[in-house]
Amino acid sequence: MSTDYFVHDTAIIDAGAKIGIGTKIWHWVHVCASAQIGEKCSLGQNVFVGNNVRIGDQVKIQNNVSVYDQVILEDHVFCGPSMVFTNVYNPRSAISRKHQYRPTLVKQGATIGANATVVCGITIGRYAFIGAGAVVTQDVADFALMVGVPAKQIGWMSAYGERLDLPLTGSANTTCKHTGAHYQLVNSQCIIAEEIA
Repeated sequence: MSTDYFVHDTAIIDAGAKIGIGTKIWHWVHVCASAQIGEKCSLGQNVFVGNNVRIGDQVKIQNNVSVYDQVILEDHVFCGPSMVFTNVYNPRSAISRKHQYRPTLVKQGATIGANATVVCGITIGRYAFIGAGAVVTQDVADFALMVGVPAKQIGWMSAYGERLDLPLTGSANTTCKHTGAHYQLVNSQCIIAEEIA
């Protein structure tokens, strides 16, 4: 069967799954029938993608990640090796709670580090950066740098992926050393200056 994307021989793609042009699906991946995956994505070894999942363009999902029902990943999201999504807040083996799945949204450009855990029902903002091993239990602001258990904000990250010289709160401005983009902290929210109207 001819496709516009690559699927390794060991991968299982259920009939009905929508996969974009240029996407690469590697060893022992399972993509369920109702999943939607964008263009030029990379799904590493042993990735699982559930039915009610939407994945944008140029998303990289590293080895051993399960993207469960009710998870949405916007464009350019990075999921590090063995990071964890959940979809039930209070699971019990003997009690079915499929009707209680909580949606999780990871916005454009966000990074989730290796072995991090994202508790269901939250939103991770644009270009946020979740450090390796962090446990995210609440919404994360755009450009926020989060580390620890539970995750706490310790700074701000540029869209390029470098730490910005900004305080956690208040008002300030800085420039990304790599791209020259200007960032402003306005009422304790980080904004790319060009986006301020």
